[in-house]
Amino acid sequence: MKRILLIIPAYNEAEGIIDNINKIESYRAKCAYDLDYVVINDGSTDNEEEVLRNHQINHIELIQNLGIGGAVQTGYKYAQENNYDIAVQFDGDGQHDIESLPHLLDPLINNEADFTIGSRFLEESNSEFKSSITRQIGIRFLSVLIYLTSKVRILDVTSGYRAGNKRVIEQFVKRYPRQYPEPESYMHLFSQGIRVKEVGARMFERTTGVSSINFIKGINYMISVSLSILASAIIGKDR
Repeated sequence: MKRILLIIPAYNEAEGIIDNINKIESYRAKCAYDLDYVVINDGSTDNEEEVLRNHQINHIELIQNLGIGGAVQTGYKYAQENNYDIAVQFDGDGQHDIESLPHLLDPLINNEADFTIGSRFLEESNSEFKSSITRQIGIRFLSVLIYLTSKVRILDVTSGYRAGNKRVIEQFVKRYPRQYPEPESYMHLFSQGIRVKEVGARMFERTTGVSSINFIKGINYMISVSLSILASAIIGKDR
């Protein structure tokens, strides 16, 4: 049986992290997988660390905030050091549905893909939450840009619900984008011949915490990540 690790990056999620972990524990009790998890406390400034310790939750405390890229890469390093077969990125704010996990794992276990993306936008997804209209427009733009530069179509390019096998774990331990990890990482995977598959997944609107992206930051994000995708595509072709 393959050993599977949930990587749970969390920044200032003291309010909701226990509820999220309880849902994972309930799922572990009934699932057929050898499933573990590790919370990456990304230099939180609330009492998240205290909550994690008091509830004896397996976690890694980062002494400073590294951002989502650094936190997730820490989880991939933990997965490699502890010889896990599959690593799954799973948000700490409760947006990802643990019941959708088989959709991400089955293609990896059956050797149909090396990396899977949980998507809100595929027909087989039963996700009622799709994000705001503004963000959906941005996601579609990035999806088209990635397709034009790689000929691979990914609809939910900013999804953080993703899973990779040992080949992907090794790649992300060596190199994981820090600034725009989701869309930028695809260009790296494509250049390495990694088989990527998008699968339907259910997601929820966050119930705790606040998104770090407002309208102005969103515009800057779109411009910066577009340039990053184009640069990654050029570098990949040069290789």
